[in-house]
Amino acid sequence: MADDARIRIFDTTLRDGEQSPGASMTHAEKLELARALADLGVDIIEAGFPIASVGDFEAVRAIATEVAGPTICALARCNDRDIDRAWEAIQYAQKGRIHVFLATSAIHREHKLRMTPEQIIERAVAGVRRAAGYCPDVEFSPEDAARTEIDFLCAVVEAAIDAGATTVNIPDTVGYATPVQFARVIRTLKERVPNIEKAIISVHCHDDLGMAVANSLAGVEAGARQVECTINGIGERAGNAALEEIVMALRTRKDFYGVDTGVKTERLFPTSRLLTTITGLAVQRNKAIVGRNAFAHESGIHQDGMLKERSTYEIMKPEEVGVPKTDLVLGKHSGRHALKDRAIELGFHLTEEQLNAVFEDFKALADKKKEVYDEDLAVLIEKQIGDDVPKAWELISVQTTTGTNTLPTATVCIRNPAGEIVQDAAIGAGPVDAIFKAVERVTGVRASLHDFAIRSVSRGKDAQGEVTLELAVESDAHDFRGRAASTDIIEASALAYINAVNAIASRRQRGRVREVAGRPGAGA
Repeated sequence: MADDARIRIFDTTLRDGEQSPGASMTHAEKLELARALADLGVDIIEAGFPIASVGDFEAVRAIATEVAGPTICALARCNDRDIDRAWEAIQYAQKGRIHVFLATSAIHREHKLRMTPEQIIERAVAGVRRAAGYCPDVEFSPEDAARTEIDFLCAVVEAAIDAGATTVNIPDTVGYATPVQFARVIRTLKERVPNIEKAIISVHCHDDLGMAVANSLAGVEAGARQVECTINGIGERAGNAALEEIVMALRTRKDFYGVDTGVKTERLFPTSRLLTTITGLAVQRNKAIVGRNAFAHESGIHQDGMLKERSTYEIMKPEEVGVPKTDLVLGKHSGRHALKDRAIELGFHLTEEQLNAVFEDFKALADKKKEVYDEDLAVLIEKQIGDDVPKAWELISVQTTTGTNTLPTATVCIRNPAGEIVQDAAIGAGPVDAIFKAVERVTGVRASLHDFAIRSVSRGKDAQGEVTLELAVESDAHDFRGRAASTDIIEASALAYINAVNAIASRRQRGRVREVAGRPGAGA
């Protein structure tokens, strides 16, 4: 079934990638990233796990309805409820796929499922048949395949294909495999499964030992024709195989692998940056393909070589992956059209209403700093596309006092859900701590700060500082993320904290969090 010269790219950033701690996305953010993935040219988007939550179901359904081009895939365990829910989510997709999975390794059979090998095959066959009854495009994954006995793995794969699976995915679920071992598994399946030509072999590798990309490429070399991966390699634990690394390895070394993908590689860097903006998970400087240093040369010997012949130290051109040669510097005299064009180049799809809001924020920022860089613009845009949490509480102003031998204090002025202006003050260990305590007094939301980070969005002494934080409340195991940026990091800290408080308030309003004891602070 597979074109031997074509590798299908199955992107699971919105499903497996979102399971990475700190990478959860709102409905609007998922839809925006799905559109960017379609622009990137991936073949399949695994949009989520519909049975997991109402929010995940709604996001998958919205992506299936609104995003054209790629196949939209929904994940399901091998049980009727999961499969029915998955089909309900993707049934209106231009092209849909149901992806069912069931663990097969001895350790999973014994300790997690407590099922015999015969029961595993029976359950897998039933799941694939039910999915095939809804949708002709069905993928089956024997979870933890890399640690499954090869004879049993062959039997499960053969049964799944007979039941209607058109893609069989071989996951290295815990990143345990090595390239030689993993390639042997793929070759064995091709040699010993009699009906293997009726399905596409896929690989899905995790990075626990740092070999996800190497294992995936070994699978391709052995005959796999679909690779499951994520933007920036995000995912559970150490993450997944990085999409950008897979794609560029196949393209740059086409002389060796003899295959290619349909990915528009010039969209790799903008898509990577979009994901970083949405999740706040920064890419390390030396990250292959999309890291800040990926095309940077400091060594005098390297610089000399580059000046004489670029290929001496660069095996790829930065333009091939969408890395701009220079930053487009926008300023207060720039117009709406230039802003819109740059937003499109950065991979964002803005409505007129969103563009107007971003333009206003852009003008305000341009009055504060001399140059507005791409990174600044990305933060302003994300503020609009990701802002689907109702603003129950809104910061009007914040003032702090701090210094050596001075007790840090903060005064906040906040508009409450009723539209009233409420003020209060507090002292703390520092100005940020004082702000958080003052907000707590006004809103009555008692929360623990689990994470707090500040990073520079762009260059220069007047760069915006982006604050990302996570709050937790005793009545809910869910962490609430807040993010905001400003040229004033004190203001950014206050905005981010209130952003997280609004997420808590929104969840309470939906009846998912018990009211925390305590009376909202009175105005002063």
